Amino acid sequence: MSTSLQPAVPIVAPTLTVVGSINLDITATASRLPSPGETVGGGVLRQQPGGKGANQAVAAARLAGSSRMVGAVGQDDAGLSLIGAMAGAGVDVQDIAQMEAATGTALVLVDAEGENQIVVCPGANGSLSLEGVSFADKEAVLCQLEVDQNVVLEAARRTKGFFVLNAAPAAPIIPELLERCDLVIVNETEYELIPALRDAPLVAVTYGGEGSAIFVDGERVAEAPAVRVSDIANTIGAGDAFCAALVLALQSGLEYGHALAAANAVGADAVRDSSSQPALKPLEHYIEASRAAIQPA
Repeated sequence: MSTSLQPAVPIVAPTLTVVGSINLDITATASRLPSPGETVGGGVLRQQPGGKGANQAVAAARLAGSSRMVGAVGQDDAGLSLIGAMAGAGVDVQDIAQMEAATGTALVLVDAEGENQIVVCPGANGSLSLEGVSFADKEAVLCQLEVDQNVVLEAARRTKGFFVLNAAPAAPIIPELLERCDLVIVNETEYELIPALRDAPLVAVTYGGEGSAIFVDGERVAEAPAVRVSDIANTIGAGDAFCAALVLALQSGLEYGHALAAANAVGADAVRDSSSQPALKPLEHYIEASRAAIQPA
């Protein structure tokens, strides 16, 4: 049984709808990550909103002014807090169900360089359903693999507009799901772990400090360099911010190289923020700032 919480104030029509995970991140930051069986002292503990789906929805709202989140949380204080945080960022939360299961939780270890180790306890995310959810004809929908892949497949089947899969964490993809993707976004490790992506029609791959690229039917057709960052605070939300920015940039009509450059700039801003849902400027700022980084195919 589930219920939905209506937003306190009206929200304008969303630019992007995200279907996916919503987690409470419990983060311990220490000078370095422990080896197996080792204890590292002197850590700092904090709790903050997270989950790849929620991170992407919040990033989209901050970049474009609004977004919509389809997900599930528990009927607990953590769930209410996470819904409130998303609504406060400009996310339409009316399609977030409150389930009897506990809110999803991620246990995160972060070192002084921003590198991390994460254990995810899915909780209510495992009960996510698309019952009562509909998508407009031209709506862009972004999913990840932190929820049941059959739910993601159902979202793809229902999407009449632009369907995007952030294939993370890496896992074998149901063939029909891959066929229904208009765009797949992965990092270089995920690209290597999912061989089926070699033949996908459109794939964006991030390479950390080496930038990002787009492949069409396996051929590299566009790329953009990384934005150098010296003051890295947290890398957890950077990939999610990149995903939201790339989808929005492509939907706005940018060609591949410019869209990648803008998304790289957003990711660079994200790693400077200690939050998994970093503060971001409007997308137009990154589009203008990245013009000089555009490279030909």
